[in-house]
Amino acid sequence: MRAMILAAGLGKRMRPLTHKVPKPLLKVGGEYLISYHLRQLSKAGIKHVVINTHWLADQLPIALGDGSRWGLNIEYSFEPVLLETAGGIVNVLPFLAQDGDDSFLLVNGDVYTELDLAEWLHGAPDLTAQNLAYLALAANPDHHPEGDFLLSEKDMVGQTKQLLLPTEGNISPSYTYSGIGLYHLDFFRSESSGPSLLGSLIKKKSTLGKVSAALMSDYWLDVGTPERLQSLQNRLSTKY
Repeated sequence: MRAMILAAGLGKRMRPLTHKVPKPLLKVGGEYLISYHLRQLSKAGIKHVVINTHWLADQLPIALGDGSRWGLNIEYSFEPVLLETAGGIVNVLPFLAQDGDDSFLLVNGDVYTELDLAEWLHGAPDLTAQNLAYLALAANPDHHPEGDFLLSEKDMVGQTKQLLLPTEGNISPSYTYSGIGLYHLDFFRSESSGPSLLGSLIKKKSTLGKVSAALMSDYWLDVGTPERLQSLQNRLSTKY
């Protein structure tokens, strides 16, 4: 299985810290933010990773190199025009399909989590034409209290449930997409090239009943602002 890290964003909410440094290369706990993902991917047995780049793109390959320090092979997908989240994935489907595996792991480069990716992947369901994605959901953070999705009441497999969209008057608890997901290549193959958003595509596929998810209990943070970066720094300074 191959993996992709989304790292092409402009980091507008993190300014002024991202005026000269792309957000995934901001340091926290003495390491690049993206390094925590690279270590986890290697631990999960993944060997090939693609990272899309746009803003201050040349800095990522200079900082991370070929990935050998983590036991990985990293390739970079430079986007002269920002393709957004789904468009960036569609752009690298040939790379993600090279090992003959029908699925790949996707991770947002601007989140931090203590989820064990190896364990999470071990418990993931097999993806099929009827279940094109398996997402990790998190409890809603203070800055996003309304959440993104609901979960069905009935288990599909183990703790895996069908992903549902909130509806007016629904009193079921909502959850936030963590930016971590296992995707079947067919989730994207019918999409045209060019800028497009992953969130919209997930909603589209979920209305067809083709997306599953499970709630994770591990620590997770959308490191989107300087304040949240400092919060993570405080956590790591006491954790290690």
